[in-house]
Amino acid sequence: MNTQRYVVVDIETTGHSPAKGDRIIQIAMVTIENDIIIDTYTEFIHPQKKIPVFIQDLTGISDVDVKDALPFEAHAAKIFSMLEDAVFVAHNTNFDLPFLQAEFQRSGLPKWHGLTMDTVEMVRLMYPTAFSFKLQDIASVLNIPLENAHRADDDAVATAHLFLKAKQDFSLLPYETLALLHKRSFQLKSDLSRLFFELTQKKRSEQQVQCEYFQGIPLKHRRGMEEEELSYQPAHDWEKSLEKAFPKFERRQSQFDMMDSIESALKNKEERVIEASTGMGKTIGYLLPAVNYAIETGEQVLVSTYTTHLQDQLVQKDGEIVSSLVGAPIRISLIKGLGHYIDLPRFAELVHGQDESYDESFTIMQVLIWLNLTDTGDLNELNASSGGQFVLDKIRRSHLRRLARDERRYDFYEYALEKSKKAQVIVTNHSFLLNQRMPHQSILANVGAYIWDEAHQVVQAAISQHEKTFVYTQWKYIFGQLGTFEDQQLFYRLYQTAERSGFSTVPELLKLESLFLKFTALFDETTNGLSAAFYAKFQGSRHKKCSTLLSELSYDRQRFIELLGFLNDWIDMSQLILQKAERLTETTIEDKLVISDWRYWTEELMVKAVEFGEIFVFPLEDEVSWLEADLRSLPTSLSFYKRPFEVTSIVQRVASPVRGKKSLIWLSGTMSVPSNERFIVNQLGIPNTVPITKFRPPEEFYQGARVFIVDDMPEIQHVSQSEYIESVADAVIQTVLVTEGRCFVLFTSQDMLRKTVDLIQDTGLLDGYMLFAQGMTSGSRMKLLKSFQRFQKSVLFGTNSFWEGVDVPGDALRAVVVVRLPFTSPDEPIFKAKSEAISKEGINPFLYYALPEAVLRLRQGFGRLIRSKEDQGLFIVLDRRIETKSYGIEFLNALPRVKVSKVSLEKMVTDIEHWYNKQ
Repeated sequence: MNTQRYVVVDIETTGHSPAKGDRIIQIAMVTIENDIIIDTYTEFIHPQKKIPVFIQDLTGISDVDVKDALPFEAHAAKIFSMLEDAVFVAHNTNFDLPFLQAEFQRSGLPKWHGLTMDTVEMVRLMYPTAFSFKLQDIASVLNIPLENAHRADDDAVATAHLFLKAKQDFSLLPYETLALLHKRSFQLKSDLSRLFFELTQKKRSEQQVQCEYFQGIPLKHRRGMEEEELSYQPAHDWEKSLEKAFPKFERRQSQFDMMDSIESALKNKEERVIEASTGMGKTIGYLLPAVNYAIETGEQVLVSTYTTHLQDQLVQKDGEIVSSLVGAPIRISLIKGLGHYIDLPRFAELVHGQDESYDESFTIMQVLIWLNLTDTGDLNELNASSGGQFVLDKIRRSHLRRLARDERRYDFYEYALEKSKKAQVIVTNHSFLLNQRMPHQSILANVGAYIWDEAHQVVQAAISQHEKTFVYTQWKYIFGQLGTFEDQQLFYRLYQTAERSGFSTVPELLKLESLFLKFTALFDETTNGLSAAFYAKFQGSRHKKCSTLLSELSYDRQRFIELLGFLNDWIDMSQLILQKAERLTETTIEDKLVISDWRYWTEELMVKAVEFGEIFVFPLEDEVSWLEADLRSLPTSLSFYKRPFEVTSIVQRVASPVRGKKSLIWLSGTMSVPSNERFIVNQLGIPNTVPITKFRPPEEFYQGARVFIVDDMPEIQHVSQSEYIESVADAVIQTVLVTEGRCFVLFTSQDMLRKTVDLIQDTGLLDGYMLFAQGMTSGSRMKLLKSFQRFQKSVLFGTNSFWEGVDVPGDALRAVVVVRLPFTSPDEPIFKAKSEAISKEGINPFLYYALPEAVLRLRQGFGRLIRSKEDQGLFIVLDRRIETKSYGIEFLNALPRVKVSKVSLEKMVTDIEHWYNKQ
């Protein structure tokens, strides 16, 4: 295909819709032949209308730039002739090509016909783990220069290089992968099938890539951990070692003290709680002593973290640093829960079957390529569409299905377990370590020390690990997938398969269908009854979305027991039929897929049955169940949750067996609050004999921070919610304007966040800023954060998950605005249940539980702001309770010693202006 001519096109326009009169203002075309750029063409186009302000801000193209430009008609013939007999390439052809077609039509030219190749499709396939597929983001990841994004000339050249890079990387894939991709590529939205055909033809004559194969699917060749003896030099002179690793190393005595403390705890097999504030170099501070210990004793150290980001950083960046300090590569392995890993046999069944949708085909193609890139087999690496996530869920490993011996050889989870046995440091997450199903004997046999990083999150991890859910729409979706014989869904296909292959009798299948009809009928009856009780409880409420403890609703438990009985009978019968089906020696690919799909949905209902029973039939005293719903859409909006409100016993199942025998180190930036020093450690069950050792950075570390308390904000208890939101919106607007963006605005309520953002957008006062709002702007937390950091003038509105665990170093974050003190709502069910339990013991739940939790969260919010000695930033509190309530001092005492100013909003804006001028 090298002789094929490609023309890469990018346009800038006055808006998104040619049908609504939007026009092109700039066009750039880059011609490629024989994989070489041979020509570039760019022109400003007069749109014969004003360019909107937001387009001028986005593109940097103003009315002045196009003042002397000619309209599109003057360029139409040349542009059309350049595209003749060429493949049209663009980063989202569905935007660029329709615009051009509309302009051609308006200019009296015929519609252009030809092949198209979309680089968005190409990079989503070739680089499936990229966090974003926007041109600017993916160009940055691939080191493709792009100085002026949203300018057609620069964008077109970058897209051309992107096309060539992706095309080259496709050509490096094994022949078998390319052949499997070509088979599915006819369902793609652009003509990439032509590219895959040419690449497979060329690949036939080339030397094959070294890889492994599972049922005809190429996998990246695995490298085992180094077996040879390596010469390590344990690094005990902390200062000298760190100066060697970091050219601009700043000496921090507190970091050395922490490392000495950890080294002592490891040697003496002691338990230690350490609070290491931001800026301490905490990760290297524990990893280096841990590696020294592993080298000197031959025992392993297990490090448990909370976030995926921290796990990856430990294995890659920090692991490389420590390797350089000890003079040889250290062996670090990463192990996660079973559900993270791909089930290769299940994926092979999908690959050799027929796809039903674009999303399914596309995701299978992504996985085929990813299997040539991944070392871990962790499906969470993939950036799939929402439709693709369903495919990924179907191919996750499950404890409900055992692999055959020959399958285990290729299994990524088994591979991770084997690597962990040879590692010096094992990295995992809290949820995995707390999981009762973890194969403790094989993983922990040689572990001599446990380090719990982000230890305050162990509480949340234990709660989430044991959370059970019941979502009405999920159950109904499963019912719809299974169906009855009459519905002609999966049961109908299973019936036909059984009839052909003879693995099940008609009476068995009819009984299975009868049980299905019984439990689905009871499902409708019981959920309708709960909906009626829920509606009656909240009838007349001004809130449409409500929640209540399940114990506060009356329901017929006997009917739920009957439902569970029919469901379990159905599961038993389904498993019996599956056992017979799996004994078949000869089946068609189509029959295998039907059986595999039936197994998948049976396993889904097995999990659902356990959750159903624990919520409605077998409630435990130390757990709380509640439901949430929207009164306007019952029963569809019903969601039930069950969580433990006391996690000490869960944590102790892991900690107690090793306490006194092995070292236990609990580390976090926030392990205490002034009013209740042992608030977290008591929940973790850490003995009172274990003190909390605190390591602080030097006082000057926070010299770039200032705290403002806005004292003329209304008190929320004395005004309506809408009035308070108006004041919040005004304060946010003024803060953003004076800081020129780069602000976090932290809420405790998604509803208040949404209303505030809507009001700000309605004013138009921040139209020149990029606003990213959790729950409103699409994308994950990490995607929102990356987008926020990409723009100079940006604001991020976030709720709970943005209060902590987010790193935005340097000038990328100038201000954190706290809208309300982060108290949990007293109506939140689990909080309510826990408060009632505490009250029964004669203890004040506000002082013992609500206040420490809120203070802890505020400390974490402040921690987003100052990440190094050079950082400067503002911490702005809009909630006057911090100064008007007696407990307000608890929040202020929890912050580092920085200047606190209690001022009016107007005075704050003036002070910030002066402060910035000084900087």
